[in-house]
This record gives sequence, structure tokens and C-alpha cells, in this order.
Amino acid sequence: MIIESRWSADEHDRALDRLAARENFPVAARLLPGRHRAALKAVYGFARLVDDIGDEAPPEQRAKLLGLVDDDLDRVFAGRTPSLPQLRRLAGTVHANRLPAEPFRDLVRANRQDQVVHRYETFTEVTEYCALSAAPVGRIVLHLFRAHRPALVAASDDVCTALQLIEHCQDAGEDYRNGRIYLPGEDLRRFGCAEDDLARPVTPTRLRGVLALEAGRAADLLDRGAAPLMAGLTGWARFAVAGYVAGGRAALAALARGRYDVLAHPPRPRRAGVLARWARAAGKGGTK
Repeated sequence: MIIESRWSADEHDRALDRLAARENFPVAARLLPGRHRAALKAVYGFARLVDDIGDEAPPEQRAKLLGLVDDDLDRVFAGRTPSLPQLRRLAGTVHANRLPAEPFRDLVRANRQDQVVHRYETFTEVTEYCALSAAPVGRIVLHLFRAHRPALVAASDDVCTALQLIEHCQDAGEDYRNGRIYLPGEDLRRFGCAEDDLARPVTPTRLRGVLALEAGRAADLLDRGAAPLMAGLTGWARFAVAGYVAGGRAALAALARGRYDVLAHPPRPRRAGVLARWARAAGKGGTK
């Protein structure tokens, strides 16, 4: 069953590194101190578990499995031993860093929503979904680095929403095959797109227009959040969050470089580009 651990601890870490390398959240950065790396991997492992249940478990079992995760979160925050190996690993990180329950609950809520909401009409509705599916990750990260302050939370929410929007663009074809569309319906209609455009082997020009619009919105949010977020962070927190910002900027560059053809050749950031942007973000307060 998907909820069971099939790997040793080392295999689990290697799998998370491979998954992180494919996404815009480089949480397993090898240059971070071991304590930060271990904490981020525990959080990322929880997020992957919940996402995998929501996407890959038999549909008729997903609600029950997400319920088991919620039950284990109850155990974690009550100081009891959770049943699932991923939650047992998370428990130490939660207690050592005094992490709140709400961001973890929100990640489960996002996956519950995925089971019943498969289309979004407006960009506002999409960003409200991102408030459950992406923003909690940034809030957890701020807690891990003892940097959870209101001004930084708002900026982090913008950055994480931007990263989620970018992934919606990158994965538009895969999401459609899974029965979901995260591109706003009103934008698809505005550009004359039909839903089955997302099933084509090459991205139609009209759909590329939608993707460029969403990517532009993501870029604006990333710009708005990155500068105050980076300016308010120091030390390893600044270094780690610069990696998130760099991943987002590199992904946007890859989308533009690929002319938004996400169906024929889903564009992914080049490692060298991520590292260069990471260095700039860490050194210049999140500027491009």
C-alpha cells in the first residue's frame, strides 16, 4: 500500500533528493547543515506522502488514507507515537522545532479538495487553493529557521504561491491526465482553448498564451515576495529560501525558453541556471 514505507532511511533520503531535483522546492540542499537538512527532509517526506495518496492511491481509498494521516497528526501533536513511518520521522522534527499543526492540516485539506474539485474558474480560486497546497510549506520553513514573523509570512505566501503556479504550468498535461485542470477556466475561454487542448502532443499556440499569462502572474508574485522575504532573513534561512526563489526563477526561464510547449517537452530548469540564480538571490536580497 502506498502509505507504507518500502525504503530504508538512506533509500528514503535518496528518493527525496531525486524528487526535489525535479521540482521547484530544493529542500534537500546538500550544503545546509545536517540538522536543517534532516528537518526539511522530514517535512518534505510528509508532503510527498500526502500528495502521493491524493494522486496515486486507488480513488476509493484516498479519503480513508488521508484520514489515517490526520489521525497520526493527532498523535504527533498530542505527544503520542504515530502509526505511519513518515509521521514517526516527522514527529521528532515537530517537537524539536515546536512546529504548529495548522500548516500540516492544510496540506491534507488541499489533497482532500483535489478529490472533489477538479476545475477552477478564476485565478483567485486557484490562489485560494495554493493557500492550502503551497503556502503551508513556506510557513513551516520559516518556523524551522525561527523566522516566523507576520511580514515574512505574507512574503513567503507570495513566493510559495508563485512556485505552485509555475508547477501548474509545467505539469498542465500531467494534471489533465489525472483529471484536474489548475489553469483558470475563464482564461482558457478567453484564449479560445478547449479542455482537450491539454491532451494534444504539442501545445497549441492559444494554450501557450494561457500558460504565458499564468507564468507572468507567477513572476509578479515571486518578485513581490522575494525581495522582502530575503531582506528579512539571515544566515542559513536566507541561504535555503534563496534556493526556493532560484528554483522558481529558473523554472520560469525554462518555460519561456521552451516557448511554453509543456506538452511535447515539459521544460525543466537547468541545474547550472538554478545554482547561478541561487547565488544571486542569496547575495542580493532576492533580486533577479
